Amino acid sequence: MDKFQEMRVFVHVTEAGSFVAAANQLGFSKAAVSRYVSAMEHRLGVRLIHRTTRRLSLTQEGEIFLARCREILSRIEESEAEIVTQSDVAIGLLKVSIPVSFGIKHLTPLWGEFIATHPNVTLDIQLTDRVTDIVEEGFDLAVRIARLPDSSLVSRKLASTTLILCASPAYLAKHGEPQQPADLSQHQTLSYSLFTTGDQWSFTGPDGPAVVRVQPRLWSNNGDTCAAAAIAGNGIVLQPSFLVAEALGKGELVPLLPEYQCPTLDIYAVYPTRRFLLPKVRALIDFLSNKLKNQPWINPAWGTKPIM
Repeated sequence: MDKFQEMRVFVHVTEAGSFVAAANQLGFSKAAVSRYVSAMEHRLGVRLIHRTTRRLSLTQEGEIFLARCREILSRIEESEAEIVTQSDVAIGLLKVSIPVSFGIKHLTPLWGEFIATHPNVTLDIQLTDRVTDIVEEGFDLAVRIARLPDSSLVSRKLASTTLILCASPAYLAKHGEPQQPADLSQHQTLSYSLFTTGDQWSFTGPDGPAVVRVQPRLWSNNGDTCAAAAIAGNGIVLQPSFLVAEALGKGELVPLLPEYQCPTLDIYAVYPTRRFLLPKVRALIDFLSNKLKNQPWINPAWGTKPIM
């Protein structure tokens, strides 16, 4: 059997978590995928994968071999890219990591247009708020909403979003409106648990920076959950404009502390450092940059007053 094909199948099985899922991704039968892995184990004389009826797990040898396979396949792809980039044809499987709420609200409507424009590209879109290791996990590109730390990865800014402090009219009618950040410590708050600053919310006001530690009634690792609880009148929320713009526009949420500026986050396309950028990756970056530059949440306004 083709050793490179064996490696490719092995990597797909470990990433997909099952022989069936890998077979579906590769367009093979489950039996063919199993034969590839078994042949490789037989040739190497070691077991690479523990198989049970419920799950697969790598042996110690499998962990070591997986890293080597990814490195070899990546180098093959880079070598091919050196040639392919000359023709500038977007082709092949494009594996992308996307934040959950942002992906569902703003990117889901775009994928159909992208694959129609690039018929030779196959998309594998993974929705997760976890910061993926895009090199180790085999992603071609990730969309991240953050202040990026220094890293070996390459990034391109796609758009920006501002955090908005807001609450429902019903909550404010019952509990009153905070007049300064320090007042938030006495209010019910709804906190996004993946904030890098935790439950310390920061603002910039007339007298400079202000930081307050809130006491949340609810934590969630999903921004939509926090926003929904705020709309239901359960507390004050600090969420990105891309997530709460619609609710603000409908009057379901009201922006608070107008004299204080909330942090702004950038939205990036992040991809591994490579000498040759694959046309499929470049095509997606250009596509997202074009589509996101004029989104309404970048500069939303309610009435005549812009929120950002």
